[in-house]
Amino acid sequence: MLSQLPLLPVLLPLLGAPACALLRRPLAAWVFSCAVSVLALAAAIALLAATWQQGVLSYALGGWAAPWGIEYRIDLLNALVLLLVSAMGAAVLLGARASVWREIPEHKRTLFFVAYLLCLAGLLGIAATGDAFNLFVFLEISSLATYALVATGRDRRALVAAYNYLVMGTIGATFILIGIGFVYMLTGTLNMADLAQRLPAVGQSRTAFAAYAFIVVGVCLKLALFPLHLWLPGAYTRAPSIVTVFLAATATKVALYVLIRFSFTVFQVEYSILALPLETVFVVLGVVAVFAGSLVAVFEPDLKRGLAYSSVAQVGYMVIGVGLGTVAGLQASLIHLFNHAIMKGTLFMALAAVVLRLGGSTYAQMQGVGRSMPITTACLLLGGLSLIGVPGTAGFISKWYLVTAAADREQWLLVLLILAGSLLTAVYIWRLVETAYLAPRQSPASIAPRALEAPAGLLAVLVVLALANIYFGLDTRLPVQTAGGAANGLLAAVLP
Repeated sequence: MLSQLPLLPVLLPLLGAPACALLRRPLAAWVFSCAVSVLALAAAIALLAATWQQGVLSYALGGWAAPWGIEYRIDLLNALVLLLVSAMGAAVLLGARASVWREIPEHKRTLFFVAYLLCLAGLLGIAATGDAFNLFVFLEISSLATYALVATGRDRRALVAAYNYLVMGTIGATFILIGIGFVYMLTGTLNMADLAQRLPAVGQSRTAFAAYAFIVVGVCLKLALFPLHLWLPGAYTRAPSIVTVFLAATATKVALYVLIRFSFTVFQVEYSILALPLETVFVVLGVVAVFAGSLVAVFEPDLKRGLAYSSVAQVGYMVIGVGLGTVAGLQASLIHLFNHAIMKGTLFMALAAVVLRLGGSTYAQMQGVGRSMPITTACLLLGGLSLIGVPGTAGFISKWYLVTAAADREQWLLVLLILAGSLLTAVYIWRLVETAYLAPRQSPASIAPRALEAPAGLLAVLVVLALANIYFGLDTRLPVQTAGGAANGLLAAVLP
């Protein structure tokens, strides 16, 4: 079984999706999808444990040895991403039933769970594969499923958001495919480990420069790095609430993994960071993203859309860590990748409960919600405090390691900018506190009927996610040690 372990997290949802399509009743499809996602999570946990014990794990599909066949190659970096994506995928599904039944028409519900499993399989496949073209294939599987998920809601504006996402996603995928085609033309191989050995011999050619440029731009489109982020606010805002939770917790994290994998494994650090001015580019764009996303979030009248712009800002923090080009910087980026998934999972899951009970997430609709939905609002506030980086939360750990990495490089201005970005986050989180706890309660006629606490299943998952913000703010071993081991594995041999 251990020899098959690298394949299991991907294979389970990939085979589960067509099996789910055979189920006629939405409730049966939901139960089946939950079971598949939990099994994928169990396989990812076992995979991370095996990677710590045995080092890099490899699986040759169909018995064709790399580089001729497709290889699944698992190290600490993608084991961490596999754990994160499968955990959030399972958590979201377990709490999804009430929200899906409210926001998605009955005839679409079974197909919704099929698309969800396909999207989950695609994201897990991107993280697991060691083949560049196979990565592109899984990228398209996840993207096509995502477009369908965004468009499944009752709001017709979701169709426009899905179309815009499709256009931008297709452009990004095309850029990535062109870059992969260029490196294949140069080296005659698609295996990432093999590419890392062959590219240095042709690394100074214009084709290699063009290949890396195409891949970086395409991935940054998928990552929603400023100014390539225009698809994200519409997709997050108009998608069904559960889809927003899933995408916010997983999709941009997998895109960041792809950026790191190509920059530090395939092209290697001497080429991608030292030979090209990407340190400056990533750090500058990351800082601009932090301030641009946070400033828009401050003035947004809809909290869901404001948190979507907040995600643009948080992507900026992750890219700053990558741009520093050091072990500490990369470790900080990976820690924030992990912690941000928990933060945004908490925030958007709480908003799913708010939308379920109030019918929307504008500040006008949420006046006094802290008194009518106390547990949901407390979880929402806890996620917000973690997003700011308050000590004792997971967000503080992320900001601490990022500030430390910048200080190690004596980038004192960057340290100040990171702290200033956290203050901007505090502004729009305080706006939430004002609305939820200090604003007068709305009259019953002005809100949806019976603004009660969230349903039990959704509330249970929400509380677990909220408490995870505290747990990983106090016990940091899993993200910090795994991220540190992954960063050292990628960089320590070159940059002490």
